[in-house]
Amino acid sequence: MKTRNNIIELKVMAAAPVTRRARPLRWSRPALARLMWLGVLGASWGVTPALALGEAAPHGTPTVVATAAPRALSQPVKQANFGQERPSQDARHVADWVIDARDNRGLPFVIVDKLDARVYVFYADGRLRASAPVLLGSAVGDDSVPGIGERPLSSIRPEERTTPAGRFVADLDKNLRGKQMLWVDYDSAISLHPVVTSKADERRGERLASSSTLDNRISYGCINVPADFFKTVVSAAFTKTSGIVYVLPETRSPQAVFGSYDVQERATLRRASQGLPVRVAAQVDAQ
Repeated sequence: MKTRNNIIELKVMAAAPVTRRARPLRWSRPALARLMWLGVLGASWGVTPALALGEAAPHGTPTVVATAAPRALSQPVKQANFGQERPSQDARHVADWVIDARDNRGLPFVIVDKLDARVYVFYADGRLRASAPVLLGSAVGDDSVPGIGERPLSSIRPEERTTPAGRFVADLDKNLRGKQMLWVDYDSAISLHPVVTSKADERRGERLASSSTLDNRISYGCINVPADFFKTVVSAAFTKTSGIVYVLPETRSPQAVFGSYDVQERATLRRASQGLPVRVAAQVDAQ
């Protein structure tokens, strides 16, 4: 955001958030015109491009959720509630943006912080359910190799074992052994599931229990969590509903991956626009 001559300008960052089974969209001219008008009027209505895109999508076309622009300054600032947890700056940035922009579309959501090797599971309203350590792909990187989901594990080279960053629509499902898991990226065969302990030499249970994040890179790309955490937190959050999983990047910024904006900056601009002291404005936002 920038201010010039007392006029507040909102700068929308272009991005291509990753959505499961997303495909390129072909728009008819009427749909494109409607989308453009929704984008122009969105700031005054409090409608984000994500909501506008869902409104304007041609019938039968799979909707890919777009970047959410800052809400109008007249709208109260919303933030995620991490409780007693101390998340990284990037995790808090994305969680606050998700709630303020309503990017989760009223669904439960998960944030996977790869650099901190930690997962946060939230209620739809932004309250934290619980958090836990995670195991991730052994290779550093934010992209999956095209077609990797169709290859056998034995053919996947060490440098290809990444956990891709992005925004994913996730659902509970079962694997070939009938064990429950959370599908994250179907095309890349990435899921979030209870820790696999069948190979004793990998010491996955010990890695999860370790206080260090240096030994949490061991999987082919899937996200491993403690078994009890999956059962009591993840499964409970996603039973009878879809949700959104945000996997934070490690080679790019969250803004580049999600098109997110700084909620604290929006709060500051809102206070300035109302001419309210910080304490009073904070009380207004909390109502």
